[in-house]
Amino acid sequence: MVQKKELHDENMPSGKDIISSGKPSAKETKKNSAKEMLKVIIYAVVIAVVLKLSVVDTRVIISGSMLPTIEISDRVILNRLAYVGKLAPQRGDIIVFTSEEKALSNEDLIKRVIALPGETVEIKYGAVYIDGKALSEDYIAEKPLYDYGPVTIPDNCYFLLGDNRNNSYDSHLWLNPFVPEDDIKGEAVCCYWPLDRLSLY
Repeated sequence: MVQKKELHDENMPSGKDIISSGKPSAKETKKNSAKEMLKVIIYAVVIAVVLKLSVVDTRVIISGSMLPTIEISDRVILNRLAYVGKLAPQRGDIIVFTSEEKALSNEDLIKRVIALPGETVEIKYGAVYIDGKALSEDYIAEKPLYDYGPVTIPDNCYFLLGDNRNNSYDSHLWLNPFVPEDDIKGEAVCCYWPLDRLSLY
């Protein structure tokens, strides 16, 4: 019987030497953290793009037609799904839309919904009247100094005014005062910038 000899290599590390401690080195930890951070950034960008394309959008306000509610340079968030399905704009909603007025073609505007389809609107004595009843409005800059109407709102259309009643180019001045529902892009739900004006509408 030939006895097998155990071979030993003095240069071969012992078992203890070749077994990892299981703890990553500082370099590996830093590398892993960087990878995780990159993943978070990528996910955040993807989510932001998806939301912007389908759910929310933003607008920078460049006119004073909605003072005092919305100021020039305010940044607002637009809910693009606000009126999807059977949901429809309600009186008092602040909406973003496109106008069929030639002077405003291809421009997004922001105004407040005042009169709904089928209602009759009239402006007189410094107040807005809906079907003969004065509308209570604590958000306007000042009482309107003009008279308008009465006019009845067609189906699937809306009558819109700016809160800055005497300095707003809106339904009371347009050749076609009615905004079709299909031209509405969504509801302005809040101001997110500047931070000292952070608020819901």
